[in-house]
Amino acid sequence: MSFLKKLFGGGGKSGDPEGMYFYIRAPKTGEVVRVRLNRSNDLSLTEDMAGYFARKVIVGQKSFKRIEAHFQFDKNRRFVTADVTGGELVEREDYEAYLATQQTDQG
Repeated sequence: MSFLKKLFGGGGKSGDPEGMYFYIRAPKTGEVVRVRLNRSNDLSLTEDMAGYFARKVIVGQKSFKRIEAHFQFDKNRRFVTADVTGGELVEREDYEAYLATQQTDQG
């Protein structure tokens, strides 16, 4: 596992200044998926050039049902709001709690 972390990055720490992480819960399975947005590559300028947006389609490992998320950012690329269809935006603590339940279920 540590090999994969080294290969793809640890995620969410100060070693990833371009990464922004969001957590989406799938309603039927309860799975919480971590979504990474890159400040430089994933954000698109809005039509009125007043800010940025990103759209992601999320599919978890437990369900193939698609969740669509539309993230909005200000002109300084700071997060403003998210609109999630087919799931819900949750906190990092929810993601960590979900991971903890998965580890206890496996071991």
